[in-house]
Amino acid sequence: MGGGTPVVVQGTAVAQPYNPYEHKAATPTDQAPTTSAAATSTQGGEKQPVKCRDPIFALLLYGNVGAIAAVAAIYGSKAFEGVNEGGYNYNGYIYAAFILGIIAMVFTGFCLPIMMCIPEVLIKVSLIGMLLLSGVMMVISFISGNFIGGIFGVIFFLIFACYTRAVWSRIPFASVNLLTACTAVKKNCGVIFVAYVFVIIAFAWSILWSIALAGVYDQVILTPNGQESSINYGYYFLLFLSFFFTHQVIQNSTHVTVSGTVGSWWFSPADSGCCSGGVMGSTIRTLTTSFGSICFGSLLVAILQALKAVASAARSEEGGSFLICIAECIIQCLADIMEYFNKWAFVYVGLYGYSYIEAGKNVFTLFKNRGWEAIIADDLVQNVFFFLSLSVGGVCAGIGYAFNENTGGDWFSNAPNTGLSVQATNAILGFIIGLVLSSILLSTIGSAVNAVIVCFAEGPAEFEVNHPELSRKMRETWLQFYPNSGV
Repeated sequence: MGGGTPVVVQGTAVAQPYNPYEHKAATPTDQAPTTSAAATSTQGGEKQPVKCRDPIFALLLYGNVGAIAAVAAIYGSKAFEGVNEGGYNYNGYIYAAFILGIIAMVFTGFCLPIMMCIPEVLIKVSLIGMLLLSGVMMVISFISGNFIGGIFGVIFFLIFACYTRAVWSRIPFASVNLLTACTAVKKNCGVIFVAYVFVIIAFAWSILWSIALAGVYDQVILTPNGQESSINYGYYFLLFLSFFFTHQVIQNSTHVTVSGTVGSWWFSPADSGCCSGGVMGSTIRTLTTSFGSICFGSLLVAILQALKAVASAARSEEGGSFLICIAECIIQCLADIMEYFNKWAFVYVGLYGYSYIEAGKNVFTLFKNRGWEAIIADDLVQNVFFFLSLSVGGVCAGIGYAFNENTGGDWFSNAPNTGLSVQATNAILGFIIGLVLSSILLSTIGSAVNAVIVCFAEGPAEFEVNHPELSRKMRETWLQFYPNSGV
């Protein structure tokens, strides 16, 4: 298979070699057309001209980071030193956050080889675990006397039991997707180091934002006698928007980098390796030509997340207003839908270099062709990530609880009164840090799974040529449900 000679696989001409951004879906020539989901993916993505896309949104991100850095420098130093009258000493919590962040990254690193070794077992365990968790919540509601919550718990438990039974037969296909994704990541292990870099950036951003938040709290929200002034929701919205915007960009940058790397491995395995051209090229495109598109989609989700955070704060302040609860629920649903849409749109950004809007159009085509199979395979794998993230968060929470008033001497002297003990506060802090950082790093495999689903929809013939063993497993599990698909 040398030079540019095409290879014919199941009636499909496959051009070699592969070039980043230059792959297309296989186009049947000799095979009779079918109406199945697997065979309708003949209109694939196309290479986009190399240029910076949606640059205005990249500039907004740079301005956001610069503004928070300025706030941290002007106001944060005073909060950090605790020198202002009535101010608090945040040193202990900042030190604890730093230590817990390192622990979270170490334990998350242990999760990656486990996922690569036993994907099907993890999917089954996580699915059963979700069912058991819903059952436990139902029982707790009845025991605590919350009969309304218990009734809803019964309903959700029955729904999830039906879902478990319905998708159990799909586990082999989902596990092969996960296995293929893990194989792609193992062959391009440098992408894991790229993910670690993004986690470190996310960790540094969390620290910087926390310092800025402490400064704003001390200088703007607290009165001179140390009491809280009336809540200014404008400050809260801007701070939350800044936090979520940057974290979304970091998380989605990992997603786009992994998607581009998997595309290189799928269509041109010769480019694979620890620091291969596939890994480096995808990383460079993520941080340059595709960065504006990443910022565009991230900003949309961040706005909804910030509105939800403000609504939550308002609900606490207003004593649980029913209208605010409804608004919070609606905003959360919109944010979840938008974030799920982005996950697939950014695969196309990574594979082909589309702008955000053009990538979104391709998402609709994907779901028109693949429908529920893509959603089910993705959902089963996401359950694994959810449980692993909870596990890392739980470990960090347990370690955080070990920090008390006497830790580090005067670390927690004059610490802010959160209404909880220092140990409980550190436990919550550890859980949040562990959950956030592990979610970013585990998204390496999650992004690879999404890219595999898209690539299998658009380039099954190339998969057969370059990775015949994995292709055989994928086709066998797919044909169990669509025997006439012709893949």
